[in-house]
Amino acid sequence: MRGERKPPWLKVRAPSGETYRRVKQTLTKLRLNTVCQEARCPNVGECWGAGTATVMLLGDTCTRSCRFCAVTAGKPAGVVDAAEPLNVARAVAELGLRYVVLTMVTRDDLDDGGAGHVAATVGALREQSAGVLVETLVGDFAGDPAALDSMLEAGPDVFAHNVEVPRRLTGTTRDQRFSYDQSLGILSRARASGLSQFVKSGLMVGLGENDDEVFETLSELHRAGAQVVTIGQYLCPSPRHAPVVRYVEPERFIEYERVGRELGFAYVASGPLVRSSYHAAEGFVAARLRPTEHRPSAAEPDGRGRGERVGCADPPAHGPTLVEPGALSGSRR
Repeated sequence: MRGERKPPWLKVRAPSGETYRRVKQTLTKLRLNTVCQEARCPNVGECWGAGTATVMLLGDTCTRSCRFCAVTAGKPAGVVDAAEPLNVARAVAELGLRYVVLTMVTRDDLDDGGAGHVAATVGALREQSAGVLVETLVGDFAGDPAALDSMLEAGPDVFAHNVEVPRRLTGTTRDQRFSYDQSLGILSRARASGLSQFVKSGLMVGLGENDDEVFETLSELHRAGAQVVTIGQYLCPSPRHAPVVRYVEPERFIEYERVGRELGFAYVASGPLVRSSYHAAEGFVAARLRPTEHRPSAAEPDGRGRGERVGCADPPAHGPTLVEPGALSGSRR
């Protein structure tokens, strides 16, 4: 489907506004990378305009090369910015954020895959911003259980790791070092540890899967222990990347959500522009962990509406937040 125009439901506004500029300036000043920019997320205008973004830890170069991912692949040669954890904590404090999503590039060049660096960032956030909720969207740490455990021991409120695509497409879309079953195992270990309040995963559609494969993936994620799941449309970031095979209509996303809820997920965020840490999923978590601050909308009394922002006390429904809209057209690790 290269060269084909996107359907109208995928149209987004160009980035603008004072809050957008403030978030961008703060992140630039502290030399922080965001998946919003690196992965060319289509929601960057909406999210940054609302004071939202995500910090991508461990640099802007990934040691793996997935066919859907816009983040630069290469050899970072063991380089790590030791000041990054504190700089992230300072940005969060400066912007007055209450929910932070940390994502990362995969770093096979580091002994622990970067787990210690992520854990240090969680710790710095706890020290600088009392009461902040932290979500970590991480890679597979090369399947090293000790590395995974060390990151979990930092106590993120939400642990997230994406399977990205159904089992059949894993070998042709993700880097060969990723394993579908290993990803399920990571989610299971995180859930069994009891060290995070929620375990979360996400997948893309539009890469050649069929609906039955989406349903099976949802079933396997639930059995693995995931409690929150996001589903969104894959958007091809460049001609070098995997092409879009189909644009999934909004009605199909509603069906994915229905099936997910029937399976027993605590929350399903499903829609064409939904990304790994979409506003609605972040709002759901905030509402559960800060129930006295939750104010569901009149349209969705239980606070579970698709795309609804729920959670914190002051308008907008959850004040400025550093939360990744996730980049299905880029890194979701």
